[in-house]
Amino acid sequence: MTVHGGELARRPGVAGSVGDAFGDLPEPRLPDIDAPWNAIVTGVGGTGVLTVTAMVAMAAHIEGKGCATMNQTGLAQKFGAVVSHVRVANRQDDIKAVRISAGEADLMLGCDLAVASGFEALAKVHAGRSNAVVNCAETPNAAFVLNPDAEFLTAEMQQTLREEVGEDRCHFIDSTAIATELLGDSIAGNLFLLGFAWQRGLVPVSREALERAIEINGVAVDFNKQAFLWGRRAAHEPEQVTRLVGKALDKPRRLALDELVADRADRLTAYQNAAYARDYTDFVHRVREADHHPEHELTRAVAQALHKLMAYKDEYEVARLYTDGAFRRRLQAQFAGDYKLRFHLAPPLLARRDPNTGHLTKREFPGWTLRVLGVLAKLRFLRGSAFDLFGRSGERRRERQDVADYRTLLGELLPDLTDANYAAAVQLAELPLQLRGFGHVKDDNRDRLKPQRDGLLAAFRGESPVRIVDEAA
Repeated sequence: MTVHGGELARRPGVAGSVGDAFGDLPEPRLPDIDAPWNAIVTGVGGTGVLTVTAMVAMAAHIEGKGCATMNQTGLAQKFGAVVSHVRVANRQDDIKAVRISAGEADLMLGCDLAVASGFEALAKVHAGRSNAVVNCAETPNAAFVLNPDAEFLTAEMQQTLREEVGEDRCHFIDSTAIATELLGDSIAGNLFLLGFAWQRGLVPVSREALERAIEINGVAVDFNKQAFLWGRRAAHEPEQVTRLVGKALDKPRRLALDELVADRADRLTAYQNAAYARDYTDFVHRVREADHHPEHELTRAVAQALHKLMAYKDEYEVARLYTDGAFRRRLQAQFAGDYKLRFHLAPPLLARRDPNTGHLTKREFPGWTLRVLGVLAKLRFLRGSAFDLFGRSGERRRERQDVADYRTLLGELLPDLTDANYAAAVQLAELPLQLRGFGHVKDDNRDRLKPQRDGLLAAFRGESPVRIVDEAA
């Protein structure tokens, strides 16, 4: 689906309701710059990283100090890594080179954790000299495009920075989440970090000069000043800022098993009906009765995987998700003004096949398609019946067979479950969680998972995997 026209909506943050909860902030002692002060600002292109550098340089210029900047942008316009150098001195002649040498950064302002912990940035810091103020938000990178199961190694990256800079000189703060909750837009996160660093006495230009630089920049002046101010408040009164944003920053907790099963049953009721959900809970209960492990990891795996298989995204479900109200609310929260929707779909009865690949190709449909989807969503009671025209396709038949095969597999595993093969059983039960995609993509993933399934089955049964040797080799 694409949105044409309109503009991005800025939702109100909680900052507007604060009133006089915060008093005047003390002015920190700024760094001495008898020798040039050096900082690197790291982040992702398109998020305002270079703007932060430019504002520090402009503030130095306003105060009559010397300044120099250098930007290593690479693929910045494609959301690639950005490492920006900024140097400030009492006199312009004190700056002999623009590029910051290895180990000579006084401050690392890390607007993105992955870039901040990369080689280019780490080479500039040195324990005992450098300070680091880093946004610890988890921002997906290119690895997630190639591997949907890739892990964001937050703890490891933070530890790397602590080792290079020093435990007491590292400040990690989720400026993306906090700025979004406070001001309604994540773009405020970078100036929030600058305000945090300034209040800690790590930036050698005055508050007045920085605020004047924001004014000269001429873009969202009041908003950017507020971002800078809230960063200062977070540095001076972190507990009060944390209380203000409150539950909005709480990470989702791991549901207890009973909560997980109840949640998935509610979803399957909305997906089809109460009888369909009851069929799910009955099967999970059977698994739980046979699962004697204290943590019930097998039951948890089945509760998640069976729900995924039973809630396959067919035409009725796609229609329901577009028309149950949640999609419209998210759309209205993200966009404002006069905009139009276009849907890009490959309906099985209307879509053509690509002559080269044989795959269905998508067509563009107008916004009134939502009304058609609303009617289709109400017909989901036909799913699986003799009147289900969509259910006769090969793709839907395979998805229903996935559910039957999974139940059969668990039925074979449970009677032979022991402590020795429990781990293999859990891995087998979790395999469907990797069965992603639609159409030919899902078919390819199904084929890819089959060797893993066979290998885990052999491990569960205590069999040695068969090794095929080419005698001609």
